[in-house]
Order: sequence, then structure tokens, then C-alpha cells
Amino acid sequence: MPLSPADLDQIAARTLSHYNERAVDFWEGTRDHDVSQNINALLGHIHAAPPFDLLDFGCGPGRDLCTFKALGHRAVGLEGSLQLAAMARAHSGCDVLEQDFLNLELPDEQYDGVFANAVLFHIPSQELPRVLNQLHATLKSGGVLFSSNPRGDGQEGWNGDRYCAFYDWPAWRAHVGAAGFVELAHYFRPEGVPVEQRPWLASVWRKASQSDSVVPCATSAGSASSHRRATELGRAFNSPAYTPHPARSRAGTPAAAESGAPRRRGAGSRRAGHARLRRRSSSARRRR
Repeated sequence: MPLSPADLDQIAARTLSHYNERAVDFWEGTRDHDVSQNINALLGHIHAAPPFDLLDFGCGPGRDLCTFKALGHRAVGLEGSLQLAAMARAHSGCDVLEQDFLNLELPDEQYDGVFANAVLFHIPSQELPRVLNQLHATLKSGGVLFSSNPRGDGQEGWNGDRYCAFYDWPAWRAHVGAAGFVELAHYFRPEGVPVEQRPWLASVWRKASQSDSVVPCATSAGSASSHRRATELGRAFNSPAYTPHPARSRAGTPAAAESGAPRRRGAGSRRAGHARLRRRSSSARRRR
């Protein structure tokens, strides 16, 4: 049965409330997670000349914004939780857009890359095509989308106070391809353990352009440099081994470890069905 507008509002409000109440714990629990492999996957496929214009979609308390900024890129965050958005600004010094994931207002062809790390699985499946189309539209021609989600077999629903939808690779590939993206790569995380113990499905996609049919993905000199430094920054995090159960969500569960911000959004949660129509594009200054 399709979710009604009232259902979606409830999904967003309940999830955001969960993360607003646990923002400090979420930061403490994910600040040291090493996601340099994912950052490298995004930056290494961008063909533009650096510095890149990047959108950290569902940025949480700002850990990855700090990394992008340290690498010299122009990064902007987007977050639905008021508490997490404020923390992201304070930690990174970057602008953070406060937007309901189910009511996005993004500029057309603004970004070279969108980093959606441990976020999109919190969006109800019926709304996912619309959100993917909006991310496609906000990328420049040839821009790159990175996503990472805990894999599953089509399970969807509440996990505590957070809403989650879990996909296997064929289903996820079909969703993203239908939005006009060209597949570049996919892999399972974390590294160093058997595949069956890797609950995270990471994938990299390009906004289709004429060059895609004739030019293979390559890493520019600038991208290679960012790639190496992202790895160094990530290793400095010293994150512990993580092998969560794919059917659980943030709070020390799979979503949490990957995003480095596990407890963050359940259904509109961590980045997805966010509390109603709360959307403000304000700078750090304006919010304080």
C-alpha cells in the first residue's frame, strides 16, 4: 500500500526527532570511522579540474565535510536534523543547507560530485526515484554520485524510530540507472573480511554525458592527489573493525559505522525522510 503524505510526514518527523535527541552520541560514535575508501571512490572518478564543488548529502555532524575541506575542495552539506546541521557547521566551517530530504530544493547543475554516504537507504522506496532524479539534476554534466547503503533483500520499514529500505545490487542498480546515471563501479565494505561479512554496498555513478560512451573513467592528477590525501586522513581516524547486521540501522549498527554517523536517520532519517517541510538554506552565521 502506498505511503500517504501523512505517512511520509510521520516518517520524517519521527526519524529526525530520534537524531536530534541523540546528536552528541551520534557524533561521538562515528567521528573516528574511516570512510576514506568511499571518499576516494567519489573523488577518483571526477573528471573536472580541482577544487571540486561537492555536496555532502546527509552530512550529519560534519566529519566528511571536514575531510573534503582539508583536501581543498568547496564542500556544502545538506542535513535535515537541526542539531546535526548546527554541529556540522561548527565542526567544518562549511555552509550546511537544512532541507527535508523529501522536500528538496537544489540548484541545477551545481556540483561536480554528490557524496551520499549511508543515507539513501533511509528514503522510503516509493520516494527514491524522485530523490535520485533531484540529485541527478543538481550535478553538472559528467558529475559523479557516490552512495553507500547496507545491503538486503527488499526489507523495508521501521527499525526502532528510524525507517529503512534495504536493496540488493540488482535492485539498487535498476533504481539508480532509471534516474539517468551511468554505472562506474561498485564494491562491498568493509575491506579485509570475506565478502559475506561485508554488509555495505557502495556504488559510483556518473550523470550521463556524450563523453561517457567513448572516454573511460580516469583519475586526473589533481584527483589522484586528493585520493592519496583522503586515504591518509582516513587512516588517521583509527576506526575499529565493523561488521554490523545489514538489517539494522544507525546506532552502532551498519548504517552507523559506514556513515561514520550511524545513528542518524531512520526513514527520513539520517538523511532521508526528514521532518516535514523544514528547509532552510542558511549559512552558519545565520543559524546561530
